[in-house]
Amino acid sequence: MKKYILPLILGCLLVALKLPAQTTFCNPMNLSYRFRPDTPSRREAADPMIVLFQNKYFLFASKSGCYWVSDDLKDWKLITNNVLPWEDYAPTVVAIDDALYFLASGGKKIYKSIDPIKGTWEHVGEIDSSVIDPCLFLDDDKKLYLYYGCSNKTPTKVVELDRNNRFHFKGSSVPLIYNDKENHGFERGGDNNTGAANPWIEGTWMTKYNGKYYLQYATPGTQCKSYCDGVYVSDKPLGPYIFQSSNPFSYKPQGFIAGAGHSGTFQDKFGNYWHIATMTISKKHVFERRLGLFPTAFDADGTMRTFTGFGDYPFLFPTKIESNPESFFKGWMLLSYNKPVTVSSTLDTVKTKPEYAVNEEIRDWWSAKTGDKGEWIAVDLQGKPTINAIQINFTDVDTKTLGRPAEQKGYQYYIESSDDNKTWKTVIDKSTSNEDLPHPYFELTKPIKAQFIRVMNVNTPDGKFAISGLRVFGIGAGKKPAALTDFTIKRDEKDGCVVKLSWEKVAAATGYNIRYGIAKDKLYQNYMVYDKTEATIRSLVKGTHYWFTIDVFGENGVTKGKYKAE
Repeated sequence: MKKYILPLILGCLLVALKLPAQTTFCNPMNLSYRFRPDTPSRREAADPMIVLFQNKYFLFASKSGCYWVSDDLKDWKLITNNVLPWEDYAPTVVAIDDALYFLASGGKKIYKSIDPIKGTWEHVGEIDSSVIDPCLFLDDDKKLYLYYGCSNKTPTKVVELDRNNRFHFKGSSVPLIYNDKENHGFERGGDNNTGAANPWIEGTWMTKYNGKYYLQYATPGTQCKSYCDGVYVSDKPLGPYIFQSSNPFSYKPQGFIAGAGHSGTFQDKFGNYWHIATMTISKKHVFERRLGLFPTAFDADGTMRTFTGFGDYPFLFPTKIESNPESFFKGWMLLSYNKPVTVSSTLDTVKTKPEYAVNEEIRDWWSAKTGDKGEWIAVDLQGKPTINAIQINFTDVDTKTLGRPAEQKGYQYYIESSDDNKTWKTVIDKSTSNEDLPHPYFELTKPIKAQFIRVMNVNTPDGKFAISGLRVFGIGAGKKPAALTDFTIKRDEKDGCVVKLSWEKVAAATGYNIRYGIAKDKLYQNYMVYDKTEATIRSLVKGTHYWFTIDVFGENGVTKGKYKAE
């Protein structure tokens, strides 16, 4: 028997060495997003929150038919049962003593679990009336508050709950936040904040930091790329609240996937703050959405901010406390943007063009004619850069799935590399996978150099083999682009919420990331553009003075720009 032990150990070590040690992630989060039970067949998760309980992370989101648990924010295990109201939106969960308490939007029932990993919950109370977009918040003095509201007419509100009387209201609700689209550009609707209708003020969330209460809210609408979170601050949980001078504090209107609103803020095991947010696709249905995870922080003045710059590029998982949320950006750059693409077939050469797989727009996609084995897509990186990570974003084309199937179905495929487009090497083998994960992201254990990357389909569980983003990350072989030495700022004279910036093209630039804010050391907003030399930003706060800088990025890195006041 002993003669088999050493080979067995060596075999295990070899297998272990081949397993990727994931230190990074890439938005959208790669979760088993549930198909909605009604047509059209599409996936959805939104209005998320994460709570750290019993040294584990529990993730809840709208319409998911489940919740997830993780030890490290990396691998998520799905948990479901027949007790919680899965068809309700915007779940909120709070840890009180040794239990979790759950309430969903539109409902009245409070549920409790002392063992959420087993999925055991019981009904323990009811609030006085159903509310929309609830947030349960337990203060340091053990008083429990309910923040809620979702309307383009009425304000968000707060009421204290009586923990000793089955969570009934304790007193009257207090109105808190009204929309102010005339002065807050980020509250105006549409993908680019051009809407004239009253915005939705919804999705409240409460975070207490250094004795201050930070009341977060989502606006202007979940289907918009401009979907974001603003914040008001108070010394008391019931208010009154004052608009934070730096707003919105979570905003990502551009990039591969946009949106950073209706979120939950939490601390990880090391003490870092994070913001888990709703991101939009909204093509097959207005509520077709995904989740994103962004680092959040409070500066020395207590200003709350979320770092969304390069927010759909690789970010580091937390392993220690970080003083600056920008430290989580890994620095791996996009190598596949607008590169030549070849495919096995195309379903519709007008609507599903091959180049849509590399144009950095999740609302566009390429689809093969079938979901059969042998369909493929390849990108020519036009050189041999260092490749550190690859993300595939599958798209639901002609799917028929409704709900969450009893038997798990998975995407099966290979990722291959080549130097000559003839001889291929397997980089990732998912040919026997049963993982229902539509946004797989692979950090390579050992970086490779290759000119071509190909995804070869083995089996698509439903519908066509279709991809909205074949994204390759790493570092090119050249130098960083030059710095942008000057640019023009023109604030709209009639509408102080709007500003236009323009500049000269920089050689070797893939795009430009505009950072702006209320002071030179508070450039907390980010606005990314590709292949353009101008941008009109409509998210400003009227009467607020701004500073700007434009960073140039390319395949070889990011070059910081110079600061300039308007």
